Amino acid sequence: MQSKALEILVGLFVCLGVAAIFVLTFRVASLDGVGGGSTYTVTAKFGNIGGLKPGSAVTMAGVKIGRVRAIEIDPETFEARVTLDIFERFDRIPEDSSAKILTAGLLGEQYIGLEPGGMDEFLRDGSELTLTQGALVLENLIGQFLAGQGESENDKLAEAIAKLADALTASKGPSTGEAP
Repeated sequence: MQSKALEILVGLFVCLGVAAIFVLTFRVASLDGVGGGSTYTVTAKFGNIGGLKPGSAVTMAGVKIGRVRAIEIDPETFEARVTLDIFERFDRIPEDSSAKILTAGLLGEQYIGLEPGGMDEFLRDGSELTLTQGALVLENLIGQFLAGQGESENDKLAEAIAKLADALTASKGPSTGEAP
């Protein structure tokens, strides 16, 4: 009798484990919004998409409003053209909104964050977001930081003084050669 109870307990434990793996799989794959209803399509071009993938979230103010449908190269500009599916219930997003590729969490999952603009006209099916900011690539930032470390403080000061002098002479206009 005791072995029968033990078998039932082990069976329940295995079922709970399978259910937990199923839920975890959908959370990690970001498929918790599958079947989110009807959508409209918007495109955006980015100079660098980093690790953005089809299926990544599109958010506004932290709220998921859609998904990345496709990513391809524009053959004319050689930029990444990203196609977004925005849920139909979010149909009042201003047309001059901007899109940024952001990073979430410790694993570095990338998504698109929209910031609303101020126009009275709204995005509709086939619209294109023109104000975009690509992904920040950590290697590029480190390279820029290290390149900046090679300059001495005197070089930086001399460069800043030269820029200030150029700005002042440009704002005065043509010089007459006479002292004021």
